[in-house]
Amino acid sequence: MPKIAPFLWFDTQAEEAMTFYTSLFDQAEIVSLTRYTEGPFAGKVLTGEFDLAGQRFMALDGGPAFKFTPALSFFVSCENAAEVERLWAGLVEGANILMPLDRYPHSEKFGWLEDKYGLSWQLNLGAGAKKIAPFLTFVGDQNGNAEEALRFYTSLFEGAQILHISHYAEGDHGTVGTLKYGLCSLADQTFMAIDSNLGHAFTFSEAISFQVLCGTQAEVDFLWEQLSAVPQAEQCGWLKDKYGISWQIIPTELPKLLTDSDPVKVQRVMQAMLQMKKIEVAALQSAYAG
Repeated sequence: MPKIAPFLWFDTQAEEAMTFYTSLFDQAEIVSLTRYTEGPFAGKVLTGEFDLAGQRFMALDGGPAFKFTPALSFFVSCENAAEVERLWAGLVEGANILMPLDRYPHSEKFGWLEDKYGLSWQLNLGAGAKKIAPFLTFVGDQNGNAEEALRFYTSLFEGAQILHISHYAEGDHGTVGTLKYGLCSLADQTFMAIDSNLGHAFTFSEAISFQVLCGTQAEVDFLWEQLSAVPQAEQCGWLKDKYGISWQIIPTELPKLLTDSDPVKVQRVMQAMLQMKKIEVAALQSAYAG
């Protein structure tokens, strides 16, 4: 399991979506899936893991509380035109097209859409640092904060680095001096980012968060203190940062305890976790022990 992975919040279609995406991409598979055992979501996906072309994703069914928005999309670097067209043909069914598949000044072949589940994809002909990368668009009140955000994130993770920074100049379609294109690596997870001064009606949503696995309570404490900026958003390891992006700060002990073979112990751990904001490993272990 990678240290950082995008986490997708679906209404009730997580398993269907995972199956759909893994049918489209090469080197794709559903890695694991656990289900709710009781309540209104019984049988639906509690946690799902799937790989697409080397990118690990997490997913769950959480109801209609949060919706995907184009502020956070997934940029796919394709090796040839045929690959772009094949993926586009698969994703476009029932989709909302944001930029038609076409030639643009920045690309010989590019298209941007929201698929039938609402998740946004940018398909591009050309090599990238990674085949698939989260793409953060800083709009509205967040326009102008993209570079600051990338530099802030890279200050938090060991070995993280800025890979590219370029700014809008006179004549570009953006505010001069803000981020035209940025690329960074956090614990082997590539992120892309831009600022946009266009009048987009969307912004970041909790429907996509980034799960961070932490080896120690000290690491959980550090990242929580640095990232959490919206106290009312804190719940069960979830937080929202000052840029509106959501994270899940999860100790590696939690998934181990939740996959124990004893359902009584698992239920005690789950109930303890549901009472927490920041995850406390000692309290989880105490609940597990009974």
